[in-house]
Amino acid sequence: MIESAENRAADLKSSDHRHHMHPFTDHKELGEKGGTRIITRADGVYIYDSEGRKILDGMAGLWCVNLGYGRQELVDAAARQMQELPYYNSFFQCTHPPAIELSELLSELSPGNFNHVFFTGSGSEANDTQIRLIRRYWDLQGQPEKMTIIARKNAYHGSTLGGASLGGMSAMHEQMVLPVPGIVHIEQPYQFELGADLSAAEFGLQQARLLEQKILEIGVDKVAAFIGEPVQGAGGVIIPPDSYWPEIQRICDQYGILLVADEVITAFGRLGEWFGSTHFGIRPDLISFAKGVSSGYLPLGGALVSDRVADVVIARGGEFAHGYTYSGHPAACAVALTALRIMRDEGVVDRVREHTAPYFNQRWAGLAEHPIVGEARSLGLVGAIEIVKQKDSRERFHKDLAVGGLCRDFCIANGLVMRAVGDTMIVSPPLISEDSHIDELVDKAWKCLDLTAASAGAS
Repeated sequence: MIESAENRAADLKSSDHRHHMHPFTDHKELGEKGGTRIITRADGVYIYDSEGRKILDGMAGLWCVNLGYGRQELVDAAARQMQELPYYNSFFQCTHPPAIELSELLSELSPGNFNHVFFTGSGSEANDTQIRLIRRYWDLQGQPEKMTIIARKNAYHGSTLGGASLGGMSAMHEQMVLPVPGIVHIEQPYQFELGADLSAAEFGLQQARLLEQKILEIGVDKVAAFIGEPVQGAGGVIIPPDSYWPEIQRICDQYGILLVADEVITAFGRLGEWFGSTHFGIRPDLISFAKGVSSGYLPLGGALVSDRVADVVIARGGEFAHGYTYSGHPAACAVALTALRIMRDEGVVDRVREHTAPYFNQRWAGLAEHPIVGEARSLGLVGAIEIVKQKDSRERFHKDLAVGGLCRDFCIANGLVMRAVGDTMIVSPPLISEDSHIDELVDKAWKCLDLTAASAGAS
């Protein structure tokens, strides 16, 4: 007897509930809501679930499926490499062509003096690697006391112990004894929440100068680096004022500390440039990447290492006692090579900068007119809307209403993936999105805001 699709989906949900632990999930709540949504296939900018629902993927997977779903070239690249050399490590003085070729291409695409790459399996591992590189650099400089890394509150740098310590999310810190020693945090450049009474320029300078205050408080001889996402992604698409990053760069230069750009989300076209650092005009010493490097088709991440750091850690540092089994996995590298070449040859980044992002920014800004939206902000192909009860005062709905979660659920029910960060709704559509997809995204977002307002009892 052939099992029906409905019964198959029910069996999978039951098995999922019994066996599968999901990331960042309240499993008790998930069970009470009837279990997980099962995504069965995808094509272009759409995903499809086991109930046959077609859903516009407004998050590009998890900020990563830049080229959309169903790119046969990426599938073929993985298959060819799996047939030729499915795996070999890069330990013990060995390597393979995909890792070499990808290293070279990343060096060509990167901003500034980046000529070396250390591969990892994820962005979390990339940021753990940055901790090791930073501390090794200063140790080899004869300054082992320069250990402290300054990061930001509400930043996200991964879920490993090192990445979660660098990140400034209190919920993660509360479940562990975090951060680990030598990592401290300053306030974020979140103007909607923290600087409504200041101009954007004033607020940007004020928040950037918190870095200088913290350096002087700790002692210049003890501070090793500052790490920040060009745009804070998982924290709610926090876009800093234009004055912010130039001042951060000035402070890092003045005090001689390393600047680390976590570009796990912003690299590879998300902001209309190959790297977000280019958009903001900053000159990092280290760059973390992952996600879009392979368009999410296979796991891959890494650290781009500038000549300043490489000339110390590589040229005269002896063995760098660090690595992962899957560093530079050949199939992942082969897929990434193909993805980046497609982006380069098809002019994807140029199209985002010159057309798709401006169109998205214009349409997204219109959501600010909705009665329960306090702000609609965007940059490149990331966007956020702040849900509020009162527009003028920016008063939020009562937390027990969980209006962000309400809005997210309405979105899914109406064929749209839009992520909730508290009462902030965020999107990160695939870079290949057409105008019609942007229109569909914004129109569905407006409809779901209407439904949210009605459900929350907004006047």
